[in-house]
Amino acid sequence: MTTSQLNNSHLDALEEETIFILREVAAVFERPALLFSGGKDSLVLLKCAEKAFASQSSGGGLPYPLLMIDTGHNYKEVTDFRDARAAELGAKLIVRSVEDSMARGTVRLRTPDEPRNAHQSVTLLESIEEFRFDALIGGARRDEEKARAKERIFSHRDSFGQWQPKNQRPELWNLFNTRHAPDEHFRVFPISNWTELDIWQYIDRERIALPSIYYTHPREVVVRRGGTDGSSSLLVPVTPLTPPRAGEEVVTKNVRFRTVGDMTCTAPVESLAASAADIVIETIAADISERGATRMDDQTSDASMETRKKEGYF
Repeated sequence: MTTSQLNNSHLDALEEETIFILREVAAVFERPALLFSGGKDSLVLLKCAEKAFASQSSGGGLPYPLLMIDTGHNYKEVTDFRDARAAELGAKLIVRSVEDSMARGTVRLRTPDEPRNAHQSVTLLESIEEFRFDALIGGARRDEEKARAKERIFSHRDSFGQWQPKNQRPELWNLFNTRHAPDEHFRVFPISNWTELDIWQYIDRERIALPSIYYTHPREVVVRRGGTDGSSSLLVPVTPLTPPRAGEEVVTKNVRFRTVGDMTCTAPVESLAASAADIVIETIAADISERGATRMDDQTSDASMETRKKEGYF
């Protein structure tokens, strides 16, 4: 099969819905920001934002800044790409670091090598308070994970930045309830209805440039059993932050990353896919979600993501 045999006309409807939501945020909220990591989903979201506001003359056409919460353990290929893409667009990029929260004492690690991914919630909430953001636009999708499948497109957060899954507002016929108190805010997910396959078809169609680690490259890894029952395995990249454990064999494999995050919890998959078109074909055959296949922090429990979201996570 080749991508030319696939019908991607549905992407027009998905793009139209996303552009509508992005414009709705700009119209309704006073101080929104777009969460931008330099990853594939945020780059698709940024592409739709460019199309939504292409007629505006300044700030790269965007009516809101880009915000990145950096753990300090992100892949350099991604953070370099993030900076270059924001500069190319002429958009304002705000970067806030978990390490700054650690220096303030608001984040305290139990051990020096503890993963920092979950601690991003603290830095994010501090950033919201600093800039008084009333809406944060994110690239999460419902097909990624069970907790994200529960969440509304316009997801209300209380004065503590928390999500209440049993107290969500209805969203009928694209009517969004955006009322909030001054100390509350919204998380908005314009690509909620996209799938991983949709994302890669759109990247292929729109020729969106991505960080190189999304495509095949040789990398030293170890095969490590994971999951709550030890039934799954992950390819853990060998880095100074994720060294091999005693008895583990280091091997070099051709891999790519399906999703990119903190290097202490993001694993690649074995792949020879060198283009977006190649990845479209691979994704059609995939039988496990990208987070289920690659995220070590989601392996601890089926409820781990929902727990973190209740505490303010993306």
